[in-house]
Amino acid sequence: MSGITVRRATADDLDAVVALRLALLREYRDHPVYGRLRHDAKDVAHEVFARQLDASHETSFLAVAGADAVGILRCVETFASPLFVPDRYCYVSSVYVRPDWRRRGVLRALLGKARDWCAERGLTEMRLHSVGPDTPAAGAWDALGFEVVEQVRVLRLPTAYDTAAATVHATRGVAAHESRSGGHR
Repeated sequence: MSGITVRRATADDLDAVVALRLALLREYRDHPVYGRLRHDAKDVAHEVFARQLDASHETSFLAVAGADAVGILRCVETFASPLFVPDRYCYVSSVYVRPDWRRRGVLRALLGKARDWCAERGLTEMRLHSVGPDTPAAGAWDALGFEVVEQVRVLRLPTAYDTAAATVHATRGVAAHESRSGGHR
């Protein structure tokens, strides 16, 4: 993996962080959760990711080739339930390597820096969410030693707008039925 360096991202890297993380989300445009980007996602991303880059309990690592950011991995020190061990762990998120740099050791290098960050903080476990089991990403995580231990499920609840629209539709339907039937039941 010659020509790649991995370093912590800073506020000066915000545009590169936004570009890589939005590219990750766009790659999963058909995903039931990650494919639902807001119309103002880029603007919101700048605000959110700037706060994340400034937070003391997390860091993002960039893989850089020359002046180009080619990969990213975010680590968050997370407190677990006091009922379980370990009491803290590293939550890994927003991992992305540009397609033209995949299968060249970039992810392994990013994960190496993440492991070092964990060691500095005394963290003994890393966790992450990844998309379904039949993806190249799943194979990469398996090869790096991660194991599947749970599933994420989604139940979409109606929004206030959906509920109001359904009520209006139902009310109109009842009114139309009553007018056709003379209002008698």
